[in-house]
Amino acid sequence: MIDPEIARYYDRGDERNRLTAGGDSLELVRTKELLERFLPAPPVDVLDVGGGAGVYAAWLARMGYRVHLVDPMPLHVEQARAAAAAQPAHPFAVTLGDARRLAADPASVDAVLLLGPLYHLTERADRITALREAYRVLRPGGVALTVGISRMASLLDVLRQGFLPRPEVLAIIEQDVRSGQHRNPERDAGWFTTAYFQTPDELGGEVSAASFAVEPVIGIEGPGGYVGTGWGDPAQRDGILHAARTVERESSIIGLSAHLLAVGRKPDVT
Repeated sequence: MIDPEIARYYDRGDERNRLTAGGDSLELVRTKELLERFLPAPPVDVLDVGGGAGVYAAWLARMGYRVHLVDPMPLHVEQARAAAAAQPAHPFAVTLGDARRLAADPASVDAVLLLGPLYHLTERADRITALREAYRVLRPGGVALTVGISRMASLLDVLRQGFLPRPEVLAIIEQDVRSGQHRNPERDAGWFTTAYFQTPDELGGEVSAASFAVEPVIGIEGPGGYVGTGWGDPAQRDGILHAARTVERESSIIGLSAHLLAVGRKPDVT
């Protein structure tokens, strides 16, 4: 069952174009770069859990992967099916489902993407359940690519925008930094919905707690996304990407990325 506040947020329909409006976002460019690095070569079976409107699933299918997208939002399922139908030469499967109770058989896929669900599971027990489900459906040697939102994301975003927030917004930021529990009590359209924001160590620790061997925890966007005019200035993009790649595993700075990626490997059976 999806939280009603989260469902209300995604029922606005913004997710389909969020990563591509005005051109590919820094988050999209870097996430694609990291997926190409860590996914096994196609053709293999990829389960895209919480895959939203299918931006990544459609791209992976065009690359030759056998993709099955699962999402708990009926609107996202509808949008993802439309995306699959729009590329008949490279289709992918789409079903309604919950990251904590996957319908896939044990050891049936080579890679699992958890690019969204973990940060909407605000209780640790639910996040571990979702990670263990990913572990269950992976074949030995398979990889889970899990994304969390950085504990510092709201604070950094406010600094980037260069304004002194209202007292109620300051309270949200302070709660985010202190506990990771992000809420939007006023349902401000400019703020994210109910979520849990993680530190890099916490994200890696939870992936490890689900029995994965954790490879790197990576800062996706790097600190450049919060500097100056940022990604919106095409002249800065090469420098921003270079910075993100340079410090992506630097433990003292990866929390300055808006999103974090944990790479977990299911041990191979020999």
